[in-house]
Amino acid sequence: MSLESDQYINWFRHTSPYINNHRGKTFVVMLPGDCVDQPSFTNIINDLTLLESLGVKLVVVHGARSQIERQLANSGFESAFHNGVRITAREHLADVLKAVGETRFIMEAAFSYGLPDSPMYGAKIRVRSGNFVTAMPRGVIDGVDYQLTGKVRSVDAEAVNEILADNSLALVSPLGYSFTGEVFNLSFADVAIHIATAIKADKLIAYNDDGPIIDKNGKQFRELTLLQCEKFLVAQQEHNRSNTYFSLRACHKACDGGVARAHVVSSTEDGSLLKELYTRDGSGTMVYRDNYETIRRARIEDVVGILNLIEPLENNGILVKRSRELLETEISCFTVMEKDNLIIACAALYPIAGSQAAELACVAVHDDYQRDGRAAKLLTHLERQAHKLKLDTLFALTTQTAHWFIAHGFRESDVSALPGERQSLYNFQRRSKVFTKTVEPRE
Repeated sequence: MSLESDQYINWFRHTSPYINNHRGKTFVVMLPGDCVDQPSFTNIINDLTLLESLGVKLVVVHGARSQIERQLANSGFESAFHNGVRITAREHLADVLKAVGETRFIMEAAFSYGLPDSPMYGAKIRVRSGNFVTAMPRGVIDGVDYQLTGKVRSVDAEAVNEILADNSLALVSPLGYSFTGEVFNLSFADVAIHIATAIKADKLIAYNDDGPIIDKNGKQFRELTLLQCEKFLVAQQEHNRSNTYFSLRACHKACDGGVARAHVVSSTEDGSLLKELYTRDGSGTMVYRDNYETIRRARIEDVVGILNLIEPLENNGILVKRSRELLETEISCFTVMEKDNLIIACAALYPIAGSQAAELACVAVHDDYQRDGRAAKLLTHLERQAHKLKLDTLFALTTQTAHWFIAHGFRESDVSALPGERQSLYNFQRRSKVFTKTVEPRE
């Protein structure tokens, strides 16, 4: 078998769990109008079509900001803006509707093209649109009348869900209709957020075209909790009006409204959406409200994952070898850290009979995740467990990681400090160093 074939097989094996996880899920995608003019537009449509073919239910909300600018300029008009929001004068509405309509037709045509140069060429993608959004005027803010620029009043979630249940793609334009029959120009981000929360979407995905989300030191953010995202936005809001900022703000609002995860992906990086959704570490930035990396008690089905994690350490003599059978009998003592169904860290807590002590053992972290203090998080979690069990002392035996235990509050002790039962099992040939730590209450 060739190296290329091996790489393909490994890629497919790593991708398959994500295909399974995303099948049947509902994603709302924010696609700025700027994307329509980019060379990458065809590939973006192809990637969205591929998601739909893999069983993902899609709602695509498109923008038309640049198209509206061009149309107004052609008619000799120029929009006024306040706080980054276009003021839609009544005499501009016809041009706004024309620009939005043309953008929607271009996208419908692109989705009708299917997947060229692939076995799925000609696959029929059914696209449905409609009057899903009821709008209301923004009104007068700071003394400024926004005229026919509106905001979302409500979303017809039932109608959107019917389209998705019919295995169609819902395409939504940034327009809303009032009870009096007026048409309002809306923020496509506002529309996407309201739809995502109304239909209880599993993800919101926001395309942007001005690079990755980075901190002041140039470090890229791969994932942000809701709180971290809020702090970042507050710090940036006075001087950042980039598309990335608005995309991230939309992700924050969606998660704050109940969407579990939201992603910012690049519209200029080919395949960024597929990398973000179908690889473990993605390519963009994810905002999440749930525990993306979960610490939990191990289950019997985790045995293989734990074995894969500890085997390299056993081969290097860092950990004592454990058979699968032994691990199955001791699985209740283990705690694991899981990321997208992958066991990335583990540790075990063995209470010592006849004492108020326990042994901390088998601490292991996947090579790709040996940063950001994951082992320390596991230790804190196990200390809480020990406190709940009314234990007062933790013991650890190690031959090569003494410095880590010392750095985390353990002190070196003698073999004689071990409780009697554990002392009798001490392996003098291995000559492990003994460390102890007093269990303190943890909040």
